[in-house]
Order: sequence, then C-alpha cells, then structure tokens
Amino acid sequence: MKKPYSTPDLQREEKLKAFDRLLTVMNELRENCPWDKKQTLETLRHLTIEETYELSDAILEGNLQEVKKELGDLMLHLTFYARIGSELKAFDMTDVLNGICDKLIERHPHVYGDVSAEDEKTVKENWEKIKLRTGNKSVLEGVPKSLPALVKAIRIQDKARGVGFDWERKEQVWEKVEEEMGEFKNEFNVAAGEPIDHGKAMAEFGDLLFSLVNYARFINIDPEEALERTNKKFIKRFQFLETESAKDGKKMGEMTLAEMDVYWNRAKKV
Repeated sequence: MKKPYSTPDLQREEKLKAFDRLLTVMNELRENCPWDKKQTLETLRHLTIEETYELSDAILEGNLQEVKKELGDLMLHLTFYARIGSELKAFDMTDVLNGICDKLIERHPHVYGDVSAEDEKTVKENWEKIKLRTGNKSVLEGVPKSLPALVKAIRIQDKARGVGFDWERKEQVWEKVEEEMGEFKNEFNVAAGEPIDHGKAMAEFGDLLFSLVNYARFINIDPEEALERTNKKFIKRFQFLETESAKDGKKMGEMTLAEMDVYWNRAKKV
C-alpha cells in the first residue's frame, strides 16, 4: 500500500508556476527565434552532453550557484526535447512526466505496494528483477553504448550486482586486482620495457582497470570522480609550474626535469 506523503511542500504552487513559465518561454522561443526554430533532437544532443559535463564540474567543485545554473540549462534541454517530440506527434511533456512517474511507482513496490525492502541493496535488486519481468532481455540492456568506458564499467558492475552476480568480500576483489596486475606485467619484456604483444597487453590492462573499478565500488569510491579529482589536481599543479617558472624567466620545454620538479614540489604545498 502506498505510504502517505507526510512532508508538506509549502512552495509547490510557486514551483508549478515556474515550470509553466518555462514551458511558455520554450514555446515562444520555438515559434519566434530563428536559432531555436532550426533545432532538432540530433542538433541538441551534443549540447546536452556538454551541459551535463558542466553540471558535473560544478558538483565536483562544490559550487552550488553553478549547480543551480546548470540544472536550469538541462531543464531547458529536456523541455526542448519534449516540445520537438510533440511536433513530431511522438510524445509531449505530459507523456514524458507520466511515463517516469509510472516507472518509478512500478519499480518501488516497497513504497507503492506491499514488498519489503529495508536497505539500498534490496531496493537495487528489486529494481533489476522488475526490469527483467517487464521486457528487458538483459540486466545490462540499460547501459548506454556511448558511455565513457570508465563510467560504463561502473554501471555494468552495478547492474550485475543487482541480480546477485558479485564477489562476496572485498578481499576477494583485491586478490583479483593482484592477479590481473601479474598477468599485465607478464605481457612485458622487462629488459626492453616494451610489451611482448601489444594487443594482449592492452587486453590485460583493460582487465586490470576493470578489477580496480570493481574494488573501488566495494570500498564506496566512485572511480570516475576519483580520477577526475586527480585530473583537476594535476592541472592545478601543472599550471602553477607554468606560471611560477615564467616569473623566473624560464620557458616550458627548455627546463630540465629536475628544474620542473622544483616547481612541482612547490605546487604540492599550495
């Protein structure tokens, strides 16, 4: 049985008015702006991907004002897609919103039905089982093909876990990491420092990365976020190196590694 909604939303009317305003603005732009009139699902696609990455940046930087702005940009895109869908007589905003509501109700029987789920793990398992019962042929069917490989590895493992295909303990996963590291090292000619077989070495490196992603999942680390934070840290330190060495009259590309290391070590302390 559906649990009652107990938290009153005192700003609900304002939110509905704001959403109605966005729909109105979208309609006006679509009908009167030359740029907006030309857009299609395909032309908006790469812009939406860019906006999503900008939202990701704002979240990682902890900039809530930027998060708010980027959420607005994404809301505009979602509204735009729904408007185009209505023009194609395929779907409209009503269909989109009712569709997601219906799916959420169906996949949360512990909230809208009499199924028991007291923890996150059980919720995820129920979610994947329901998807299989309602038409999905594979639990991996919902993983987008165009996802970046690292993110795709996370989603693949998460979905497999949802139906019980997973390691029991993190120690087992770490043993797998060490096993894959050994197999990767075996593909190299230690003396020459080159892979014996580039294709096999690449395959073993992929296996090693996949295992590391798996271990990160077991210790509640998001590998994508961890790597991106390291990227940002490297960029910050490298740009410090560039700026500070230039102040001393030195040029990138002309310094020795030892000289650059001096600035790099200073950057670590900033």
